[in-house]
Amino acid sequence: MLHGCTQTSEDFAAGTNMNALAELHGFVVVYPQQSRGDNAQSCWNWFSRGDQQRGRGEPAILAGLALKIVAEFDVPRDRTFVAGLSAGAAMAVILGETYGDVFGAVGAHSGLPYAAAKDVPSAFAAMAGNTQQLASHAANAPARAIVFHGSADATVHPSNGSRIARNALNTKVEQFIETEEADIKSGRSYVRTITSQMDGLTQSEYWVVEGLGHAWSGGQSGASYTDPKGPDASAEMIRFFYDTPEKDF
Repeated sequence: MLHGCTQTSEDFAAGTNMNALAELHGFVVVYPQQSRGDNAQSCWNWFSRGDQQRGRGEPAILAGLALKIVAEFDVPRDRTFVAGLSAGAAMAVILGETYGDVFGAVGAHSGLPYAAAKDVPSAFAAMAGNTQQLASHAANAPARAIVFHGSADATVHPSNGSRIARNALNTKVEQFIETEEADIKSGRSYVRTITSQMDGLTQSEYWVVEGLGHAWSGGQSGASYTDPKGPDASAEMIRFFYDTPEKDF
């Protein structure tokens, strides 16, 4: 679980309520903490070319941490996942792109697509919706992804969420089944677009939550960047991660 800018791991844990879900379902959850020495705002450096590649920078450190936990708790690789908010979501997407052999799926809330920026100026441009992406560097099929974005996000333009969801589709697969549903949960309406392979495996889910700003949907009040209204993003991510044709959580 990768926090956003200015957040601490403790703040992020409290806001997402992911610890309660870990207790309920019996999984291990880890909250890495970015240091202010590496970024003055405690952001993951998703906009740095040196932190967008396998075997270098923050992706290598975070993937190494995941592998250590996997070994310690004997967790299957296909049940190892990464999720984040904002800058944390952007880094989660990078990990899904560069370490798809480590992470089985990605959860991106209010984030940005892979290699959307190369420096600080282009990072602000990407956040405003002006994104020029690099080509995918994934050696294998892209990691499955569940994406949440608020329609009223004034910090990271909602168009970034749609790009993440689109990039999660394997271009080698000729046919997908796409379904769309609209509903209301906890006081906020949403539209969910589900894209599945012909074998039933959901490759991506893209949630647009109406009226939600730059905040974790269904999060706990009292923590930063959370909105208690709307679908519970944490619960939906866990459901998506473990719900495959072969295995149920």
